[in-house]
Amino acid sequence: MPAHTLDRTPALAPLLARGALLSPFKKAALDRPRPAVGHPGTRLVLPGVRIDLARLAAYERVCGFPVGDDSLPITYPHVLGFPLAMLLMTDRHFPLPLLGLVHTSVEIVRWRPLAATGTYELTVYVEELTPHRRGTEAAVQTEVREGEELVWESRSTYLARHRTEGRATGAAPAGHEGEALPRVTEWRLGEDIGRRYAAASGDRNPIHLHALAARLFGFRRAIAHGMWTAARCLAAHGTPQSALVRTDFRAPVLLPGAVEYGADGFGSFELRGEGRVHLRGEVRRV
Repeated sequence: MPAHTLDRTPALAPLLARGALLSPFKKAALDRPRPAVGHPGTRLVLPGVRIDLARLAAYERVCGFPVGDDSLPITYPHVLGFPLAMLLMTDRHFPLPLLGLVHTSVEIVRWRPLAATGTYELTVYVEELTPHRRGTEAAVQTEVREGEELVWESRSTYLARHRTEGRATGAAPAGHEGEALPRVTEWRLGEDIGRRYAAASGDRNPIHLHALAARLFGFRRAIAHGMWTAARCLAAHGTPQSALVRTDFRAPVLLPGAVEYGADGFGSFELRGEGRVHLRGEVRRV
């Protein structure tokens, strides 16, 4: 897979505009009987990345992490890699429409803590596209290096919903699941959580920002970012210095609303509400 080295972080506003412009054409192509399944076969590399400490503090506040810690929250490198992922996912050769794209899972490996004052190299690429029972899912890989050392990596999946002609692959809907993990606390979520997280992370997908925009994509109200729900749970749960985190986003968290955070003391955690699981995850040492 060829690599392309960038000299700066891509600006998100024009990428969002390009993604919005191309989305109707990509959606129409996906709804045809045999949609194309190719994707940009390029690794984007961005060296010399340093942390904006003011933006980091805003992220820590909205997600519930301690503000001003020497180490980055385990989920924060996702924010650093997000503009590169957007550059790939708004490319005209990426077949899934940006508008309405839903984050369905993330797996993170932090090999060691990352200093907030460090300098890093990011690599982001689309690993694969796979059929899903509700459309097509893209897997995006992000890697963070300090010098030659791989210190953090993640694999995120994103779902574009479209007609599938009866395909049966992909995860089943969450619905009503088994016994809940022991309740730890309840969080009441304001209608502005999506906008606050968007300001800190740069992820301004309209399904997270306003109810009207969310309704255009089949949601009754705006929904919380998947990565905000994961970060909020991990801020409450805690993680070892070297950790593997797996999280599945089972059902959207509507805003405003209330969710119950549960954990079993052995690494598993979840968010539940209205009788269904919104998120289920686990933390392990590596």
